[in-house]
Parts: sequence; structure tokens; C-alpha cells
Amino acid sequence: MTAIVVYIDQLAAPGKLSNTVHQLLTLARGAGEPVAVVAGPVSAEVLAELGAYGVGRVLHSEQAELGDYLVAPQADLVAQAAAAVSASAVLVDNGAAGKEIAARAGVALNAGVITDAVSVTYDGGALVAHKSVLAGSYTVEARATSAVAVISVKAHSVEAAVAAAPSAPALELVDVAFAPASLAARVISRTPRAASGRPDLEDARIVVAGGRGVDGDFTPIEELADVLGAAVGASRAATDAGWISHASQVGQTGKKVSPQLYISVGISGAIQQKAGMQTSKLIVAVNKDAESPIFEIADFGIVGDLFKVLPQAVEEIKKRRG
Repeated sequence: MTAIVVYIDQLAAPGKLSNTVHQLLTLARGAGEPVAVVAGPVSAEVLAELGAYGVGRVLHSEQAELGDYLVAPQADLVAQAAAAVSASAVLVDNGAAGKEIAARAGVALNAGVITDAVSVTYDGGALVAHKSVLAGSYTVEARATSAVAVISVKAHSVEAAVAAAPSAPALELVDVAFAPASLAARVISRTPRAASGRPDLEDARIVVAGGRGVDGDFTPIEELADVLGAAVGASRAATDAGWISHASQVGQTGKKVSPQLYISVGISGAIQQKAGMQTSKLIVAVNKDAESPIFEIADFGIVGDLFKVLPQAVEEIKKRRG
């Protein structure tokens, strides 16, 4: 069976695999034999978790260069590990770092690079990447003509699932030969993002998102999110206006989320916004414009002033919780 490499970054948050990694491993298992390539330490718990997702082989490196520089050394690790296991494909997440790693590893491996994939299948001896294009209007297939394909996959495109029969992964240490150019930009300091106490946007089961309609005041959004234990999201209009960090942006050019409950507040629901949240299990929209496009995909809609609707919802939730 063909080897499918999945890159896992354990430098920033060791000892924990994200939901995105679970999804990548699920895709890799469906298309071939998943091989984990890990930057950073691999704890016994992480090794067992990898085995639960069907990984039989784990290659890792804890060399200081992986964390002391920008992502180029990580791309060296991915490329050299993929070559060592004769991988037919490399899967990475679709974030900014993942895409840069994909590009650099693609050059090193002389591989075709496919970005923004939503699934991967093995068909007729070739790996096929499926892409959702034009804000989800169409799904297309892409194939690399090279021996190896490097593919970045959008988060929450598939449901993560453990393997029917867990594996006992073999742990192998990799000594990466870093290219001189990869060590050109050193990280001299890091500033941790301020903790909000809320779940991460991409992994949250509930998301409350605000748009242009909040008119710069995210207080009602945050209050509702806090009583629900939800993450706070935003439209591009809200982030571009400087009302909230761009890290909270949901949409075609932001983050893709697929929570159990998505509450859209003061967002028109333009096609770019829909592309980032339309796979949510339940969508509730609050907008004072009854003709807003968001109501076309909402399961429940409330036509009203968000500054009156949301405080009532918060009070009712608190009352019912006693």
C-alpha cells in the first residue's frame, strides 16, 4: 500500500493532536498507509493517539532548528522524510504555514502541489485531490503528474474517525540535513496570543459570529458566546474595519468552521462568508434585513435588531440554567 505522509507540528503545543490532524490522518488512511512526520517531541499519549488513527510508522525530529527559524526547516524535514519512505503524497493543513511548507517541500521533492483540497482519494493507481471551488459552487478533481503530490487540505472538510483496528506505531528519529537557505531567518522572540478563555475557532462546537451589523460593538456577540461556551467569529467586513482580530475571520479568505451550532449575527451571508461556514450542522441567523442572503441557508432565522435579540437570548439561557 502506498505511503501517505501527514505532517504534524508538535513544536508549539506538544502532547496534543488537533482535530485538523485527526482529519488529515483519516484522509491518509482512506487513500493509503498513513505515515506521521512530527516536528518536536512525541509523547507516549501522542504515539498511542496516532496508533488509534491507523498510523504504523512515525518519523520525528527534535532538532532545535525546527523551532528556532521560520517554517523552511520544517519543510526540509517533510521533504526528507517523504523521500525516505517513498511516499506518494504529503498532506499538510491549509493554513498559512502549511501552504508554505507545501510549496517548499514541493520544490525539494520535484512534486506537484495542490492547495485547498477538501478530500483525497486513491483511484486507478493515482491520488486524486478534490477541491471545492467558486465558494463551494462546484467540486473539481486535481491530479499531480509527478511521482509525489503535496496537498494542503482545508480544515473540517471531512469527519475524523479512528481506525477499526489500532496500530502500534514504530517511532523513528530523523536527522535532518537543513539547507543553508532554510536557516536564513531566525525567530528572535515570540508574543503569545492573549488567552480569551474561549475555545479555538476552528475546533469549537459552537460559534457566534458578528458582521457589519454589530457596528463596531462585539459586546453582545461575546456575551452570548460566553454563556454558550462558544468561540467568537467575524465576517471579513468586521475584521477589515478593525473591530476584531483577523484571526477571528470566517469565510473564503478566512477560516473554515463546521461546528454543531453556528449563530450568524448581523452578517448578510454573501457567498464568501457562506464558503467558510455552510457545512455547520445547525445555522441560526439574526439580521434585521428579512431579505438577507443568510436566511437562504439558515435552519432558523430571527428578523430583528441584534442589540435587542441577543441580550434577551443571554438572559433566557442564564434563567434556564438557574
